[in-house]
Amino acid sequence: MKKMLFIMNPYSGKRRANRYLTEILELFNRADYLVTVHMTAGQGDATRVARDLSAGMDIVVCCGGDGTFNETVAGLQMAGADIPVGYIPAGSTNDFAASLKIPTEPLEAAQEIVEGHPVSYDSGSFNGRFFSYVASFGAFTKTSYTTPQSIKNALGHTAYVLSGISELSQIHTEHVRLEIGEEVVEDDFLFGAVCNSTSVGGILTLDPRQVDMADGKLEVLLVRSPKSLLELTDCIAAVQSQQYNNCEMITFRSGSEIRITANPDMPWTLDGEREDGHEHIIITNNHLSYRLVQTRSEDDA
Repeated sequence: MKKMLFIMNPYSGKRRANRYLTEILELFNRADYLVTVHMTAGQGDATRVARDLSAGMDIVVCCGGDGTFNETVAGLQMAGADIPVGYIPAGSTNDFAASLKIPTEPLEAAQEIVEGHPVSYDSGSFNGRFFSYVASFGAFTKTSYTTPQSIKNALGHTAYVLSGISELSQIHTEHVRLEIGEEVVEDDFLFGAVCNSTSVGGILTLDPRQVDMADGKLEVLLVRSPKSLLELTDCIAAVQSQQYNNCEMITFRSGSEIRITANPDMPWTLDGEREDGHEHIIITNNHLSYRLVQTRSEDDA
């Protein structure tokens, strides 16, 4: 019999996955898994459990939002455990799951874990702190960690959009200098993201043809503040069409290492969780650093 560590955040999203817990565990039992279940009690708990309890497991499955996935994989990396990870997305936005086309229906996602195989993906490191898909700053960045869980549960993805709109009156640009390979980009930016994903904050979507989540590189998306209605119109059109290189307000690049100089008081978000600001930041790609169980092949990923 195979051994599974099942880590669940019972407060994620609208708690919808809770209703399927018995069926999920039954499905895993029928697939010959002996399941150890842990319900997270707060921030950082999934990391601790994955680090301390993963030894001897054949697979670790997490059920929750992107933050729960982040913590789970971070814990495995702390333990130096090369154990496949399964993901049942149950958050409000599920950016990471959307990028990988993981089913958002809990039982479908669980079935995919049973039928799937491990596929290797890159992750990121932000001054040594792990992130699975995005490090961002500026507009809408605060929304993911300042929107109360009760509102997220009631409104789901809409909560992010509404909270993001409410931020507009308070938005100001941030002066940031980035070294992306040999290129230096420096300006006042409304928003910036270093990511390994096609979906950022449930608001911006990158062209999947330009994002390879296992190529040893991270994508960099920078948005300057439009100075006129015309520039705003061009910016919106570029975002909607994903033609970022045709808009002067948007910079889109890729790199395996990004060195950043910024205001140390400027907060960041890593996979939806707050990260304090730093004057000097090094973001690196961790090439093929973890294995995710899914039914897609490596060629499809």
